[in-house]
Amino acid sequence: MFKVRVNKIESNHDLDGNLGKRIELVEERGISPYVVRPKSEEGKMAQDIMQALQQQMPFLPQKSQIAIPKIVLFLTEYEYDSLNINFDVNQIFEVVLENQAIKFKKMS
Repeated sequence: MFKVRVNKIESNHDLDGNLGKRIELVEERGISPYVVRPKSEEGKMAQDIMQALQQQMPFLPQKSQIAIPKIVLFLTEYEYDSLNINFDVNQIFEVVLENQAIKFKKMS
């Protein structure tokens, strides 16, 4: 079981020219707060410069999470309607993999 967020929904055509949807689901994971120091002098200098810039310029925010693509669905309109799930961007789903099936449970 894991949680995913609907990141992107796009319109597309399948090989037969039928309209469909491409639905991208991402898993968000926290980034470790531990700082890894580069071994080379150039790497250390670049890291120090980036840290100074982030402190001085608020438009360079530090990310606390990273979105990793987890599932991408390519569905025809018929397949999308058959799923009986309305995917909307930024919705959170719990995904369960069991007994050769994928189950989606809407969380928000």
